[in-house]
Amino acid sequence: MSPTIIIFVLLAYFAVLFLISQYTSKNATNQSFFQANKSAPWMLVAFGMVGTSLSGVTFISVPGTVGASHFYYFQVVLGYFIGYFIVAFVLLPLYYKYNLTSIYTYLQHRFGFSSYKTGASLFIISRTLGATLRLYLVINVLQLFVIDQWHVPFWLTSMVILLMIILYTFKGGVKTIVWTDTLQTLFMLLALIICVLYIVSEMNLSLSDAWSSMKASGHLDIFNFDVNDKKFFLKQIIGGAFITVSMTGLDQEMMQKNISVKTLGDSQKNMITFSAIMVFVNFIFLFLGGMLTMYATSLGMDVKGDDLFPTIAMNVLPGLIGLVFIVGLISALFPSADGAITALTASFCIDILGMNRNNDMDEASKSTLRKKIHLAFSGLFLLMVLFFKWLDNKEVVSILLDIASYTYGPLLGLFAFGILTQRKINDSIAPIICVIAPAMAFALDKNSALLLGGYKFGFEMLAINGLITFLGLMLISKKTDGASAVIDTTTAFK
Repeated sequence: MSPTIIIFVLLAYFAVLFLISQYTSKNATNQSFFQANKSAPWMLVAFGMVGTSLSGVTFISVPGTVGASHFYYFQVVLGYFIGYFIVAFVLLPLYYKYNLTSIYTYLQHRFGFSSYKTGASLFIISRTLGATLRLYLVINVLQLFVIDQWHVPFWLTSMVILLMIILYTFKGGVKTIVWTDTLQTLFMLLALIICVLYIVSEMNLSLSDAWSSMKASGHLDIFNFDVNDKKFFLKQIIGGAFITVSMTGLDQEMMQKNISVKTLGDSQKNMITFSAIMVFVNFIFLFLGGMLTMYATSLGMDVKGDDLFPTIAMNVLPGLIGLVFIVGLISALFPSADGAITALTASFCIDILGMNRNNDMDEASKSTLRKKIHLAFSGLFLLMVLFFKWLDNKEVVSILLDIASYTYGPLLGLFAFGILTQRKINDSIAPIICVIAPAMAFALDKNSALLLGGYKFGFEMLAINGLITFLGLMLISKKTDGASAVIDTTTAFK
């Protein structure tokens, strides 16, 4: 397909997003940017969060895992499902109880200012690293399969994409993103379904025949029963639950959309609806991966992993399907970047700069500051994307992703200690504990085979990280006679 047609479609796609932003950002205020004035429809939030959670990396990587790992990733998805219920009925009531704009303000209520700053800083570091990695990986695919044909340099592609994101998020923030993410999730799911149906048709199979063929080839294996394997089913399910609690329930980007809903009950409906959609969509991605793997084998193609879907879509399938793939990829890219920049802006303004605590600033001054921070994070995203391109090493990227995941462990430990105990900690020492804990977890992970008789940690390392943090906080805590810090479960299910 002509690159000219692809570029035209992408520009038309962005034009639609920009028009939505113009409409939704009318009379926008700082509260609109941070919380959508707590008036976002819960059904839209639930659907739009699917695109944010999946990201462009999921669009490419999950289908690519099937060839080597079958449907084992679905074990993690089952863990996600459990974790979403914990978020809905434990964490969301907490956030609504304190009427939070930044979820990390809870740590100040519970422990003190140092813990609060530590939690926000962990989020900023982790989300910046994770979001820019995802952005880089997807921009790189676009560059290799589309933009290089125009001889446009990578840095210019990256700058243009980030400029597009700035233009439609700059004023409306969350109020705009709730609507744009909904549209982009719809496009992404349509692209996914169209690709599945086309591949099935191309192989002259019905859906039931395709299922039988995947089962016969062994790709449909879901549960791994080797306890020493990183993909052992209990490790994956438990790890998946903790990933959801940490990377959704304790993540400002994900939670700022949930708490933009007016009532707790509607926010909980949003989370449960979202969890059901996520299970279904991830299964379809795995089904697509199975079909792509069999299709590549039938053509004698030696392509696998992250290269599987884009290579077949852009080099083998008809141009129209390739265009559908590009639209789906872009629809998965934008939600993972626009929400991250908005959430980082919110967290930095509120948590680090103390915008809500500064009564000397008027609304106009706060708005000006917020816009400067928004632009600064966009610039940082560009620099990080270019840095990852300079590294150009998939192993380094994998290591950096692992490091990013460790930053959620201390957040998990901080919130768990606040919710599950009534003890008071030495707030000034909390940052030290939150540095030591992931370092200890990392050392344990790298030496687990030697120390634990061949046992290798999988996703459950996040929980171990959180547990080490929890125990460290216990060492610097003491009993208190104050009111219980444990959340009232009678309000959690209202």
